[in-house]
Amino acid sequence: MATVEAPPAPPLETVDGLQVHRLPIEPNTHFFGWVDNLNRRLVQWAEEQTIAPFQVIHAHDWLVADAAIALQRQWNLPLVATIHATEFGRYNGIYSDAQRHVHHKEVHLAAKADRVVVCSEYMAQEVHRALHCPSEKVRVIPNGLSLARVNAHRPPPEFDRDAFRRQFAEPDEALVYYVGRISHEKGIFVLLEAAPHILTACQNRIKFVVIGSGETHTHFLKQRVAHLGIAERVLFTGFMADGEVAKFQAVADCAVFPSLYEPFGIVALESFAAGVPVVVSSTGGLPEVVRHEETGLIARVNDGPALAAAIVRILQEPDLAQRLAIAAQLDLHTRFNWSRIAPQALAVYQELVGVGAGRGYIK
Repeated sequence: MATVEAPPAPPLETVDGLQVHRLPIEPNTHFFGWVDNLNRRLVQWAEEQTIAPFQVIHAHDWLVADAAIALQRQWNLPLVATIHATEFGRYNGIYSDAQRHVHHKEVHLAAKADRVVVCSEYMAQEVHRALHCPSEKVRVIPNGLSLARVNAHRPPPEFDRDAFRRQFAEPDEALVYYVGRISHEKGIFVLLEAAPHILTACQNRIKFVVIGSGETHTHFLKQRVAHLGIAERVLFTGFMADGEVAKFQAVADCAVFPSLYEPFGIVALESFAAGVPVVVSSTGGLPEVVRHEETGLIARVNDGPALAAAIVRILQEPDLAQRLAIAAQLDLHTRFNWSRIAPQALAVYQELVGVGAGRGYIK
């Protein structure tokens, strides 16, 4: 596997039997120029590999589309493309030249790929609708959470729960949080609009914590919080390292992901791992990850009062919250276990081996 260098990670590493090559990419002040440099470097790297008998090319999203299609043509190999999200879906349409550029790359990649892998049935419909991809070559393979990632969401044994919690809330205050990118599509403003309803229902004994980076949108959200008069009840932490997030989840009462657009929702799986009951919006792949009333609660997308009602249920019905969290952890270890998911990816490769006339040998 070839990817972009990420110091201090080494240039070459073997992880669970997978060789990971991390390549330096020539800088460019223009993002699309940098992407062009990335694709040229990937092709150069691939052409330098004279030992491995490649049989399938697998491209993840439009960023590497040019390299993948060039190598597919050069070696006559089958191409698998994973589409994690679409530009059309993120913005509910294409409105700018930059978006048109990305959209064109996505459409071209989907057209050239022999198989297109997506993470949810929702995304299968989206690539068909937005990228004009024939349904018969789409395969749905859900995301999963590795055992290492599950363990990363457990605090160390010596963790002082009470002392850590006091950094965010009083002992009698519930902690409700969002963690992830701070952007419009994540719907954090819906949670903030719901906050006054939740505070009223819970006698103001709530602290809302927004964890993640995104300076421009965070500024907008802080203005909204001030306008709503709930600034003393909402904390924006900025970026938080995984270890600190694990500690925070260990003391939190409810995780909320009110996205407007969400192809899958791996953040919900991370909350499953931490044993935190979740509330999500009814958009994208989230209802496929979270089963309403079984492993979490689902509220109508972009509906503040509905979101508030679901969160209040979690906070005021401890038996429900515990039942959902226990069932979610079980679901994580069954439906979203990599030992179950990995064979689905292997099956896609096996469908295609031998399709290319070159039979996978580079030189």
